Amino acid sequence: MKRLNRKGAVNLVKELDAFPKVPESYVVTSAFGGTVSLIVFTLMALLTISEFLLYRDTWMKYEYEVDADFSSKLKIKIDITVAMKCERVGADVLDIADDVVASKELKYEHVNFEPSAQQKLWYQILQQIQGRLRAEHSLQDVLFRSALKGSFYDPLPRNDSASVSQNACRIHGLIYVNKVAGNLHITLGKPVTSLRGHAHFAPLIRKEVYNFSHRIDCLSFGNDVPGHINPLDGTEKITLENNQLFQYFITVVPTKLHTSDVSVDMHQFSVTERERVINNMAGSYGVSGIFFKYKLSPLMVRVSEEHMPFSVFLVRLCGIIGGIFSTSDLLHRLIGYFVDIISCRFKLGTQYSRPVLDT
Repeated sequence: MKRLNRKGAVNLVKELDAFPKVPESYVVTSAFGGTVSLIVFTLMALLTISEFLLYRDTWMKYEYEVDADFSSKLKIKIDITVAMKCERVGADVLDIADDVVASKELKYEHVNFEPSAQQKLWYQILQQIQGRLRAEHSLQDVLFRSALKGSFYDPLPRNDSASVSQNACRIHGLIYVNKVAGNLHITLGKPVTSLRGHAHFAPLIRKEVYNFSHRIDCLSFGNDVPGHINPLDGTEKITLENNQLFQYFITVVPTKLHTSDVSVDMHQFSVTERERVINNMAGSYGVSGIFFKYKLSPLMVRVSEEHMPFSVFLVRLCGIIGGIFSTSDLLHRLIGYFVDIISCRFKLGTQYSRPVLDT
């Protein structure tokens, strides 16, 4: 009884077979069919390989939300060289809440403004990368996915021995500020905070020695991220004017980056530049110096690395294989049908044009 039930189940399964079976004696092979088969299998292999490469690749997904973190401090990292002696310049931050972060947290080093040959080469490479990033915005995705594994800081030691003319001042260090708009400025004189406000005390210096030419090695906001290149890194401004004003208007965007290799909270920023000569007689008012005026965006960006699910990969792969088989079979039948029609007409035309012989 069990054997009969099992046999009936097998017969039922056979009746559900939706795939036609053709006896081998009914199958006819041809050179044209073999050529089509080779083309189909080659195309199928190429598309399968390309689909597998697409499955291995990833892409960056950008999402936007309101930044609700207002209580934490924002870290500013600065490394800038100004073409003036350290006794003549001072740097600090003044925000819209009138909170002042004095330059006690910054270090001043006497250096030579002219870089060495190796440092010049490093600056040229960095400036070329910056140029490509401005032209090709999609390169930022490549940096997010791969460049964060390493770092791109100046690997060359500074050659500032006593024998070299130390005609510049390197200002570098970390500053922690409130998450509000502010002004990081480097100008003539040391900063002084009093009850009447904020000012810079400058000794009597000849106007001819003013020179705010500068080179920015690093200016970043937030946590340090290895390999991340900020928009102002490698910037160099040279001026021959004494009362030159350099202004950088910066918009800082909080960013949460999550990839397969790193998960970090960082800050990106965009910048616009302006420079002019201070001349009160000509109506160009202001204070000469270097001013970084920054503000924080209320929106936060979430950048995540997306990967194609394995189920989607299987569906696409089956679609490619099945689609190629179906399409190639249809084309093969159509071509064979047209060939048969043309061959039949050619044979009929040959029969009708055959001459009739008299007997």
